[in-house]
Amino acid sequence: MSHGGDFADIYIEKKALNGIGCEDNKIERINSGTDAGAGIRVIAGDSTAYAYTNDVSFDGLAHAARVASHGARGDQVRKSRDLSTPLAPVDLSVQLRPDEVAIEKKVEKVLAANQHARTLDDRIKQVTVGFGDIIQQVTIANTEGVFVEDERIRSRFIVHAVAADGSLIQTGYEALGGSVGFEIFEEEAPEDIAQKAVDRALLMLEAKPAPSGTMPVVMAAEAGGTMVHEACGHGLEADLVQKGLSVYGGQKGQEVASPLVTVIDDGTIRGKYGTIRFDDEGTKGQKNVLIEKGVLKEFMYDRFTASKEKRESTGNGRRESYQHKPVPRMTNTLIAAGDEDPSAIIKDTKEGLLVKKMGGGQVNTTNGDFVFDVAEGYIIKDGEIVHAVRGATLTGNGPEVLRKVDRVGKDLGYAIGTCGKEGQGVPVSDAQPTMRIQSLIVGGTGGAPDSPNKKLPALANILSDGTPRIRRL
Repeated sequence: MSHGGDFADIYIEKKALNGIGCEDNKIERINSGTDAGAGIRVIAGDSTAYAYTNDVSFDGLAHAARVASHGARGDQVRKSRDLSTPLAPVDLSVQLRPDEVAIEKKVEKVLAANQHARTLDDRIKQVTVGFGDIIQQVTIANTEGVFVEDERIRSRFIVHAVAADGSLIQTGYEALGGSVGFEIFEEEAPEDIAQKAVDRALLMLEAKPAPSGTMPVVMAAEAGGTMVHEACGHGLEADLVQKGLSVYGGQKGQEVASPLVTVIDDGTIRGKYGTIRFDDEGTKGQKNVLIEKGVLKEFMYDRFTASKEKRESTGNGRRESYQHKPVPRMTNTLIAAGDEDPSAIIKDTKEGLLVKKMGGGQVNTTNGDFVFDVAEGYIIKDGEIVHAVRGATLTGNGPEVLRKVDRVGKDLGYAIGTCGKEGQGVPVSDAQPTMRIQSLIVGGTGGAPDSPNKKLPALANILSDGTPRIRRL
C-alpha cells in the first residue's frame, strides 16, 4: 500500500496433483507434481493491479508486492493491521487423504473400471478412464485484517466409452467427484461408473435420430443442473451485471422466472465438487438465494464488485490458481426441489423430450441465449417413454425458459464440471429436480413431424469465443 490504494491482499498457494490415465487397455500416464506461488493484488478505485510469482521467498514476495503497488496511485497508507481468522462455515475433513493412499491402489481402481467396461459388450471399441486428486493449501491475508489458512482436497473419477456398430460410432461417459478423498469409491464402485458409461454408449447405438422442432422438455434430476448453470448462473455474476453484459441487469426485485423456480448458489454443501470453506479472497463460503419463487433477489459478488456497490462479498471470489486474479464465480448452483412426484410429471406429458443426461453448454450472458448438448434423451408420447434419441441439442433463452417451467419434482440430482471464464477454470457442481419446460427448441437430424427434412441451426454458431461455458467432466 506504499504508493496508495484502497485494498490489498496476498494469496499464497501450494498444491499437489496426481493424475492417472488409462487408454488402449493400459496405463498411459501417471502424473504427479506440485506447484507453488503467490499472487498479490492492489485495488485503487476501479483499477486493479495484480502480480504473481513462483518465488515465495521473502525477497520474491517483496518484489511482486512492489510491482503490484506501482499499479495503484493515491494517498499513501501506512497502518498496522490486527489479523483474525473467520470461523469456517463447513467441515471439509476427509476420511482417506490422497497423499496417504499408495499410487498402486489408485491404479487398481482405474484398471478395474477399464476391465469391467471392456467385458460388457463386443461393440465397446475404446475405453478411457481417468482418476485425479488434488491437495491445495492456501494462505490468504488482506488489509482488512483477514487471515485464512485453508486446505482443499478434491477427487474425481471419469469413464468414457466408445461403442461402434458398423460405421455408426457413439460415446457415453460418467463422472464422479467431490471435495472428498479416496473414500470417493465408497459412494460408487469404479465398476458401477464404467457400467453407466458403457450402457449410455450402447443405448445411443440403438437410439433414433432426435427430432427437431419446438416441444415440451422434461429435464430429469439425473441430468444435473447444466440448465441452471447456463440459463441463468453466469448472468447472475456481478462483474457481468456491472459491465452491462447480463440480461439480468437492473432486474432485482422483478419476476424473472416461474414462481416454481428458486435458484440457489451454495458453497457450503458438504462433499460437493464446488464446496468451499472460504473463497479465494478469504471470505466464508455462503448459501445465497439468487432467485426466490421466480423473483430476482441477489447476484454473486467478489470483494472488488462488492466494493463498487458498498456492500459485502457473497463469498464467490474464485480463481484457478495464484496466477489469476479472483472474479465472481459459481460454486454449487441449483434449482431447489419442489413437491411433485417426478414420475407424475412424465405421465402428464402428452408428448415431448425427456433429458436424462446433459453434455456441455454455453451461454451468451448479454441476451441469455444458450445451447446444450443432450447426452441421453428419450421421446415421450402419451405419458410414456417410447424410445431413446441421439444427437439432440437444446436451444433457448434463459429467462424465457425459466418462465416456462410449469412442473417441479421433489428429487434433486447433481453433476460436476469445470466452469471456464476469463481463461480460467474452477470446479463446480450444479443440480436440479425433475422439471418440465412447456416448450423449448430441440435441434436434431430426425426432422419434425410436419417437416421431415427440417434441421435447426446450432446456437453455437452465433456465440462468441469469450462466452462463459461449462465443460462436463
